[in-house]
Amino acid sequence: MFNNKNILITGGTGSFGKKYVKTLLERYSPKKIIIYSRDELKQFEMQQDYNQPCMRYFIGDVRDKERLIQAMNGVDFVIHAAALKQVPAAEYNPTECIKTNIKGAENVIAAALANNIEKVIALSTDKAANPVNLYGATKLVSDKLFVAANNMSGGYRTLFSVVRYGNVVGSRGSVVPFFQKLIDDGATELPITHNEMTRFWITLQDGVDFVLKNFERMLGGEIFIPKIPSMRVIDLAKAMAPDLPISIIGIRPGEKLHEIMCPSDDSYHTFEYDDHFVIAPSIIFSSRSNDFTINALSEKGKQVPHGYEYSSLNNEYFLSRKELLDFNDLAEL
Repeated sequence: MFNNKNILITGGTGSFGKKYVKTLLERYSPKKIIIYSRDELKQFEMQQDYNQPCMRYFIGDVRDKERLIQAMNGVDFVIHAAALKQVPAAEYNPTECIKTNIKGAENVIAAALANNIEKVIALSTDKAANPVNLYGATKLVSDKLFVAANNMSGGYRTLFSVVRYGNVVGSRGSVVPFFQKLIDDGATELPITHNEMTRFWITLQDGVDFVLKNFERMLGGEIFIPKIPSMRVIDLAKAMAPDLPISIIGIRPGEKLHEIMCPSDDSYHTFEYDDHFVIAPSIIFSSRSNDFTINALSEKGKQVPHGYEYSSLNNEYFLSRKELLDFNDLAEL
């Protein structure tokens, strides 16, 4: 699907973008891969590892619609990964988060339509489901914008969908490298916010593979959610440093005790597939399919029971401490 195609990744110098590029280069023969981001140093560093003839690097911000339109010229597929993601930082800098996560989403949609892009997938987060923090609220708005964009597209061919998943093992800013740095620096204890806190857990490669697959599955307007394990943060701390005591520091501003990916209020239009869920749009499309019981790969889903909620607490699969160490070679991080 990606052979001889032009692919643009916003926020492409992040953990996801790097792994996505690596996977594309290993499995396909793309015509161009365009990294669109605002940090020249990160782009320079990424170019040291990825300097193949198909690679292109564009300095630009998703807040800049004109630059996005220029960067998407001739592009077939777009992955929108750029966002301000740090929960406490968003609480203290709400306007900046809104500009990037909401206005940036509007600009990506406008640029995609202006260039008649074939398919766009926007990355979301479990924090967008029943949000209690500003980051989650901005990503919920972003999700709604990308879903509704399928009605805006009119005579254009562009399809928009969303991928939502939980915490990524070892990604920039995640708890694993934070714990590991404390351990390496000789910390005498590991801080966790609450001893009952749970999170969804996914490897970076699994996240990339899920996005790649959904470019084939998408009809336009869905929110794709993978079936992934949960973990207890206290189990992660004990797995990484079994001899260190734990200190409870309290929940941070905007933080949840447990995360949700399929809210119960959305159960009436949530469909379960073998390895994922799909939340279908609540709005009716005038020029797109409104049947999300079967996808573009002819995979069939079934509606979940009314009131069903997929949360990190009620998940059927929790990782043990040993599994946490084995998960994505966590012990080697």
